[in-house]
Amino acid sequence: MNQVFVELLQDNAEHASQFQSRFDDVQDSQRPDVVTVCCSDSRVLQDRMWENDQPGRIFTCGNIGNRVVQRTDAGDVVSGDVLYPVEHTETDTIVVVGHTGCGAVTATYDDLTGGISEPAGIEHCLELLKPYLEDGVDALPSDVSRTEAINRLVEYNVDRQVEFLEESDDVPQHVDVVGVVYDFQDVYGDRRGEVHVINVGGETDVETLRDEHPAIDSRIDRLWEY
Repeated sequence: MNQVFVELLQDNAEHASQFQSRFDDVQDSQRPDVVTVCCSDSRVLQDRMWENDQPGRIFTCGNIGNRVVQRTDAGDVVSGDVLYPVEHTETDTIVVVGHTGCGAVTATYDDLTGGISEPAGIEHCLELLKPYLEDGVDALPSDVSRTEAINRLVEYNVDRQVEFLEESDDVPQHVDVVGVVYDFQDVYGDRRGEVHVINVGGETDVETLRDEHPAIDSRIDRLWEY
């Protein structure tokens, strides 16, 4: 047996010993307060970034590129894993969580600017991102560094995912949609693991957001006003 998996089982035994009673209220149903859509990057700690250890509080979705879009024969729709808690568990807040140095955004940028070769499954995911990043790539300044370009496009991608949710008829108007970036590369400051709010309900102007949301004004920031 692979030793890594053995260690995971050992860690799970400790988890189970601590969580025995925490499932009492959610064994038969769930009513999560929020659904988060995170990149599946191993450095993005989907529950720990919020210090969440309460089962039933956060409905977590993960995929490469923190996409909310699912492609169907009828066109692009809100992904079912994102929509499920909104539709069935009365969840009324969606948070799209991008992160600095995103590999999916990097690969999409490389594909749009030069073309790359990936296995079919990865290529499919990049094809879902490309339409939402093309205009952002075109808008990048000619003198921007590669690292800065990627992190600007991380914000651009979050904005486009929020926009898709805001414009979808499947997401009720009362649902709050927020876009954030999780920073572990000292891009926004020196507090690794901090979440920075860049978009609330489609509004991206930093000063407007700070005026409208004073309770979180110190956490509102962005790299790129395009």
